[in-house]
Amino acid sequence: MPILIGSLTFLLIIATTVTIAQSNQNCDPAYPRDLAGNEICIPSPPPDLDCKDISYRRFVVLQPDPHNFDSDKDGIGCEGEQR
Repeated sequence: MPILIGSLTFLLIIATTVTIAQSNQNCDPAYPRDLAGNEICIPSPPPDLDCKDISYRRFVVLQPDPHNFDSDKDGIGCEGEQR
């Protein structure tokens, strides 16, 4: 029985790792988190997205900014604008 429990734990760890990797697969690294520190996922282009195309507001933007969410270059994206 201990071998079975150990194997199930190992499989659970692998399944969790694969799920996390798949969920972050197309997240652009230029948009890592909101201002509260929560991870967000905005896909890399294409297509080119505008603030009106996403639900996130006021999030961290790192350069390069492929979607141009940070038009005033202050490191915060979609600051109330709906372009």
